[in-house]
Amino acid sequence: MNRIGKNLVYGFFYTIAIMPLWFLYCISDVTFMIVYYIIHYRRKTVRCNLTAAFPEKSDAEITSIEKEYYHHFCDTFFETVKMLNFSEARIKRHFIFKNDELAEYFLNEGRPVILVSGHYGNWEWGASIALWIKPDEKRTVGYVYRPLKNKFFDYLYVRIREKFNSVGYVKNNIFRDIVKIKRDGRNWLMNFLSDQKPSSGTEQHKVMFLNQETAVMTGTAKIARLTGAAVCYVEITKIRRSYYEAKIKLITDTPAELKAEEITEKYMQMLEKNILKNPAYYLWSHNRWKKMI
Repeated sequence: MNRIGKNLVYGFFYTIAIMPLWFLYCISDVTFMIVYYIIHYRRKTVRCNLTAAFPEKSDAEITSIEKEYYHHFCDTFFETVKMLNFSEARIKRHFIFKNDELAEYFLNEGRPVILVSGHYGNWEWGASIALWIKPDEKRTVGYVYRPLKNKFFDYLYVRIREKFNSVGYVKNNIFRDIVKIKRDGRNWLMNFLSDQKPSSGTEQHKVMFLNQETAVMTGTAKIARLTGAAVCYVEITKIRRSYYEAKIKLITDTPAELKAEEITEKYMQMLEKNILKNPAYYLWSHNRWKKMI
């Protein structure tokens, strides 16, 4: 897509973003009806994932979680677009970080910090961390992402995530970028979404996660070990529609004393505990357990 096309489509989404949030939720409710009852968007994948994760639940319970998930899924799309129009003060009211002083402590001690989180709640609003732990001439606050196949949506989501001064780094280049940041004399905090399915052919570790043997990436933990970064989990809680809390919890401040697999397992255990509090807010439509080749 050329620049003119990007600007036109961006303008369309910005027009959506300036609408009141209550009105966007009305659109979200209609979207849910279309996505769930008419299009059946990834219904089979969601049902398979939920049934495998919760074999003890009845069909009625699975259906209830499924419907709540699709409501939340539609909400998060419109909430994410709304970030284009959010002021700094407003996003800080809607997405509150707790215990951010823990990360500040390590940064002030000259230690880099890795935040790990999952596709839970509204993870895109987590990019607002740079309003709580602010970047300056001595430190970088960023996030690590895997580029989307759709070039426009990749462009759009990068624009949204970087609205509040968080810098995006492509997953495959992250270690090189961290070395450059260090060489420039800057400390850093990076937010990793570390629950994604490993790419085919990459090194992976198997853990029990949501009642299934699950392939996970250990790259984040290896970076922590190499850089001495403190590793913290971001536990997201949805308070009510459009309001979230994200609590920063320490996983380890001595990564070199643990194996990468041990750090990864600790993270996955914390994520699982987070999900089990309210399963509907996890990304069940992702084909997370598809067989790796």
